Amino acid sequence: MALKIEYQPYTLHFTFEAGTSRGVLTQKTSWLLRITDEEQPGIQGLGECGPLSGLSVDAIPDFELQLVAVCQLFNSFDLEVFPFNLPIILQQVIPAHLPSVRFGVEMALLDFMNGGHKVPYPNAFSKGEKPLPINGLIWMGSPDFMTGQIEQKLAEGYTTLKLKIGALDFEAECTLLESLRKRYSASQLTLRLDANGAFDPDEAPQKLERLAQYELHSIEQPIQAGQTDRLAKLVQSTPVPIALDEELIGKFDYMEKFNLLKKVHAPYIILKPTLLGGFQHCLEWIEIAQRLSIGWWITSALESNLGLNAIAQFTAQQDPQLPQGLGTGQLYENNFASPLHTAQGYLHYAPAVAWDLSALESTWISV
Repeated sequence: MALKIEYQPYTLHFTFEAGTSRGVLTQKTSWLLRITDEEQPGIQGLGECGPLSGLSVDAIPDFELQLVAVCQLFNSFDLEVFPFNLPIILQQVIPAHLPSVRFGVEMALLDFMNGGHKVPYPNAFSKGEKPLPINGLIWMGSPDFMTGQIEQKLAEGYTTLKLKIGALDFEAECTLLESLRKRYSASQLTLRLDANGAFDPDEAPQKLERLAQYELHSIEQPIQAGQTDRLAKLVQSTPVPIALDEELIGKFDYMEKFNLLKKVHAPYIILKPTLLGGFQHCLEWIEIAQRLSIGWWITSALESNLGLNAIAQFTAQQDPQLPQGLGTGQLYENNFASPLHTAQGYLHYAPAVAWDLSALESTWISV
């Protein structure tokens, strides 16, 4: 068996200006992968590498050159034994500093190993039998823009909302939260916040005290990553449960992961396969979190429907207990038509719905 990997860039265009504390997004490029084998014509495994500028450790100027080097190394292997040892292949072929590439290759190999049907994890979700509960994501913007998103998500049946905060005036954000709590109690509507590290460490305790009156489920990464001493202290004193997000990025060694979670011991961690190096690394985080009685949920990181589909199936495989962050499939005007759809606060998979990947047919780059 001589597997061959090819790639191509694909630029996704947002349907609106997506605001975060790190700036406004209008487009995002993913690098799609295809694995084939001449001995099994017609079967192709698809993957997606989607580094995020300012966040991914592999959002680097020479990303394409490094991706090409990985593809060349992969293509030099003669994989005679099938099924092969997936973790060993990933470790041998992909450097640790390319987590999105590791995720893309892992996703493509899993797809190929399962027949190339874009079902890397056959389970109740991918069979259309059990949807995944998800939160409705509210992007930053003017108060009117955010209010409009909130009303739309509520009308769509979401009972958990995640609001990105940190770029607007703090008082305006509190006013928005107050208006929501006047309409819906915590038992009726769960509120999550994502600060993306926007709070100054000296101001964070006071801001969290203020936010606590709105009965929040959690707040993601209130201060910037890399300040573990201050973060651990904040976790111990805050009235709002903290979830680690950016803090996990760049941690690939098992003991490094364990020591971080043991030291900070936040109530929750958030797992993004593209940023953390794929599913094998996410499984390590989950195992450590469970040992330390830490909750978790999985979030997409602006992938196309191809990456979102694989992440959703992996998530379903873990039997999650909390709403997940997987409602990003409608962000792009040129996303791929897929079996994924959202309804009443759930992500569904409809096996009878066909994929439309016609935009990719003739643009694969061989190395």
